[in-house]
Amino acid sequence: MTSFERPPYPVAEPETSLGDLLGRLTDDLGILFQDHVQLAKEEAKVELKEAASAAGLLTGAGLAGWMAALMLTLAAAWGLAEVFDSVWLAFLVVGLVWAVVAGVLWASGRNAMKKVDVKPRKTIQELQKDKEWLSEQTN
Repeated sequence: MTSFERPPYPVAEPETSLGDLLGRLTDDLGILFQDHVQLAKEEAKVELKEAASAAGLLTGAGLAGWMAALMLTLAAAWGLAEVFDSVWLAFLVVGLVWAVVAGVLWASGRNAMKKVDVKPRKTIQELQKDKEWLSEQTN
């Protein structure tokens, strides 16, 4: 039994008053609501941790890569300037290479963020079950 499940109540005796039954129903609905809120919190916490981890990795990669890229870009551009006999053409070629790298990194980060699901699916399933149970009880 999970922490969200409650043991079933015994069947009400025929002499149980309507007020007692309504009181029990109110208590049960309150407990049920609290359990669903707790379940939603737990689901959101797990998904947000994954999102924070992915965002942290993307940020760290971006900062470290930017510093390395700055130094390597200048070295590559000045080195190509010796080959092309044109400084502007060398910097253009290096810039285009970096544009391709940026596109690949962006696509990878976008795919990682698509995997994050912040929708509390278990809570929604439980609420749907409760709705079905309640509609069965009123019919």
